[in-house]
Amino acid sequence: MKIDIDELSSVQRKVRVELPVETVANEFARAYKNLGQRARVKGFRTGKIPRTVLQGIYGDEVKGEVKSHLVEESLGEIIRERGLQIVSRPEVEADDLSEGGVFSFSAVFEIKPEIVVNDYLGVEVEKAKLVITDAQVDEALQRLREGHARLELVADRDVVQKGDFVTLDFDGAIDGKPFSGGKGENYTLEVGAGNALPQFEEAVTGLKVNERQSAQVNYPETYPNKEIAGKAVDFSLVVREIKQKVLPVLDDEFAKDHGECSSLDELKNRIRERLTAELKRYQDEELKEKIISHLIETHAFTAPPSMVERQTRYLMERYQNQIAAQAGADAGAAPPVEEARKTLEPRALRQVQATLLVERIAQLEKIEVLDKEVQERVDGMARAAGDRGKALREYYSRPEARDDLRSQMVFDRSVAFLLDRAKVKEIDLPVSKVDEEPEKS
Repeated sequence: MKIDIDELSSVQRKVRVELPVETVANEFARAYKNLGQRARVKGFRTGKIPRTVLQGIYGDEVKGEVKSHLVEESLGEIIRERGLQIVSRPEVEADDLSEGGVFSFSAVFEIKPEIVVNDYLGVEVEKAKLVITDAQVDEALQRLREGHARLELVADRDVVQKGDFVTLDFDGAIDGKPFSGGKGENYTLEVGAGNALPQFEEAVTGLKVNERQSAQVNYPETYPNKEIAGKAVDFSLVVREIKQKVLPVLDDEFAKDHGECSSLDELKNRIRERLTAELKRYQDEELKEKIISHLIETHAFTAPPSMVERQTRYLMERYQNQIAAQAGADAGAAPPVEEARKTLEPRALRQVQATLLVERIAQLEKIEVLDKEVQERVDGMARAAGDRGKALREYYSRPEARDDLRSQMVFDRSVAFLLDRAKVKEIDLPVSKVDEEPEKS
């Protein structure tokens, strides 16, 4: 077998192969032998059919099979022997194939780049010195209190005010004609919460229980529902009942009932510990991103276009699924697909660069994930998935799915390894920034 390999770029190779007559002849012999064991031809016993008869009936089919097998076997052998890490489907161009001659073909494919990593240990990164303030603890405690609030019927008035939870019926029309989604019964609305158009909430404010009122609401041109965007809708409104949110008293009994603590002070301490742990997780993730950014900035290499394209398609699929799952205004405000793709392509490139760099570091540092650890991760995800646990186990029974999971686990472990060995410097924030929640990148 004659082999020539051309380096078209740092991530693209072209292999030219010439197979000798003997190899071609042996492959034809194997193909016809296998065919003779299963073919049925009238007048001949299976396994006793002359090759000339088989050639006359199945010649073109056998030639195609032999060509595919020769390409697959010889290319696979070259890839294994040369240690090429192919990341794209080979584009094959093959000469005509005949039983009595040599066979030549070429294949172009992409490979992972050879990356020389250096200075990846002891990366210098900064993190803000943040502490959980009393105000943040009080805010979290208030959210817990809000979560255990109850709605009580308002008995001492029958006029809607901002902050009320109202149950109402509405019937909308445009120029006297109803429209899809324009009618509702026993609809619950928190007045002033911003869950409806401001004009609609203003129209509801001041209404009396069980008195039908009319109101006109002008919908903006940018409203997601194109049927009513830019139009005036006439609503007939009836408030059926008014409720108010009643918050529980913050005392030791609240801590016992809703925080599993013996006192309110203990609950506050537990909240502070939880917020501190959440802040540390957030800061750790932010530090990992800084380390990855440093690695990308200090190591110049070409990412295989096919890997970037696959990652872009993956991100696009996730984006489209998210848009499909959204309703109302969020879905209507989504950018067009092509615009979204332009935004996602740089992110896909960065993710591929990070994957290749961290993968190389994992190889150098011999960071691995055992089969047992992969199974433990699958078991944990299956338990957390509840009713979907069985389907999740079936999915991860596929070798390619387990390989993907293992790769992600190796990546996470390797980045944690880099963080443990990084030089982290704490810096003080300006006083005005201490109480602000850090922005997510």
